[in-house]
Amino acid sequence: MTRQRIFRIVVQICRFALAALFLFTAGAKLAVAKAFAANVGELLAASGFNYLRWMWPVTIIVIVVEIIATALLLIPRTVRLGALIGGLLLVGFAGYALYYVYVLHGEALECGCFGGIIASQLGVTTALRNLALLVPALLVFFGYKRGSRPTQITATPGDAIASEAH
Repeated sequence: MTRQRIFRIVVQICRFALAALFLFTAGAKLAVAKAFAANVGELLAASGFNYLRWMWPVTIIVIVVEIIATALLLIPRTVRLGALIGGLLLVGFAGYALYYVYVLHGEALECGCFGGIIASQLGVTTALRNLALLVPALLVFFGYKRGSRPTQITATPGDAIASEAH
C-alpha cells in the first residue's frame, strides 16, 4: 500500500469521524435542549449579552450549523465546505473558551459541548480539545480529493463493425 493510498484512507476516516462527532454533539444537545440553552444563556450573560433574548437563537444556530457541517461532510461534492465549517466551529468554540477564561475571568461552567452526556468544563482543556480536533478538519480540507469519474467511452455502431473486421 502506497503512502498516498494510506493518506486517502486517513482523510476518509477523519471525514467520517468529524461527521459522526458533529452529528453526536448536535443530537446530544437536542436531547437536552433546555439544559443546553440554559448553559448558553449563562455564557451569554457572562459575556454581557441579553441572555433572555439570545439564548434560544444561539442554541438553535449552534445545533443547526453542526447538522449542516455533518451533512456537508457526508456529501462528496461538499466535503471540503463541511470541513471548513466544522473547522470554523471548532476555532470559534476554542476561541470563546479562551476568551471566557482569560478575558472574562469566568468561573468554571459546564460548556454543554456534548449536551451533558460527557461532562466538560469550559476552559483551556475545552480549547485544547477543539484545537486538537482541528487537525482532522484540516486534513480533510486540504487532503480530500473527490474520486475521479471514469471516462466515458462513446462508441458508434461503425466502430463495432470496424473492430469485427480486424
